[in-house]
Amino acid sequence: MTPPPGPTTNPHHPPPPTFPPHTAPRTWLITACTSPIGIAIARQALSHNDNVIAGLNPRHLAVTSDEGEGGEEEGRGDEFREFWQECEREGWRERCRGVELDGRSLVGTVEELAASPRTQTLVREQFETNFFGPVNCIKAALPTMRKRNSGHVIILTGITGHLGTPGLGMYCAAGWALEGFCDSLAYEIAPFNIKMTIVQSTIEIGVLTNKVISAPSMPQYLAENNPAPLFRGIIGGLLDRLDTVQQNGDHEPESLAGDQIQSLYPNLPPDMQSSLLAETINAITAIGGHDNPPARHIVGHEGVASVKEKLKTVSEELEDFVDCSCAVDIDDGHGIEDANGSIDEMV
Repeated sequence: MTPPPGPTTNPHHPPPPTFPPHTAPRTWLITACTSPIGIAIARQALSHNDNVIAGLNPRHLAVTSDEGEGGEEEGRGDEFREFWQECEREGWRERCRGVELDGRSLVGTVEELAASPRTQTLVREQFETNFFGPVNCIKAALPTMRKRNSGHVIILTGITGHLGTPGLGMYCAAGWALEGFCDSLAYEIAPFNIKMTIVQSTIEIGVLTNKVISAPSMPQYLAENNPAPLFRGIIGGLLDRLDTVQQNGDHEPESLAGDQIQSLYPNLPPDMQSSLLAETINAITAIGGHDNPPARHIVGHEGVASVKEKLKTVSEELEDFVDCSCAVDIDDGHGIEDANGSIDEMV
């Protein structure tokens, strides 16, 4: 396929989103439409005369039916409410419909998330939201796509699908599970002309644009006792400089460390948010509906460099231990035919 348009001058300022050619409006099912990136993609699709099915949590779904004001998550509700008012002004409401869905990220070491029944429940909820949620959406959409002999499933994950990240073990695990599911499904749906693309954005997209829940920290994993670059410390330093939106709607700086479960939405300044999302939005709109889309697309220079380094490490370790890997092969150098015969007899 022809690669999607990329930055022409400054890599930090990608060009405006573009769409592949098509003869009729497409329908986009956006499973996390209350997130900044979900709102941005919905806006681009609607302005391109496409249709949008917006995945919303119950509080934001009430906004679309004029039954509520967004509930407890005030900051995130304000952003979606402004988008919904924009839909009214631009005449997009007839082409945008809400359905109930949700998404989030979970911060904590493996031990911290196994420390109590409540944190263990958080792990199950992480998989329910970030794995089973998308899986159920895909399963619901497949019969329609199969009937039409056309469709394109785009899964937005992150480079955490390639790279383990200390302090995000369960978040990474849910992402890896989803990618394994999608890689397998791609073969099953290809005969029905249904395409599958995994878009791996930077780690900041998944964490800084969704609800963040942090498990109570353990002394053994505090910075002064553990040199591992835990994600809690990295994101905590950023949140200290931002106005965060807690689950109860209060606006004040919040730390992810402590002996309580923390739940909040990072509240990024508009300019920072736009810059953070630009490359990913450009990739999704350029790939969505393409006749020959990539099976996996990595967004951004940092992501590409990180994945290349990981693949290089895997390749080097494979070569270092290739003799050990092949030492147990059935073929003893006299040909594989005899071995195949033996296997057939065993079967």
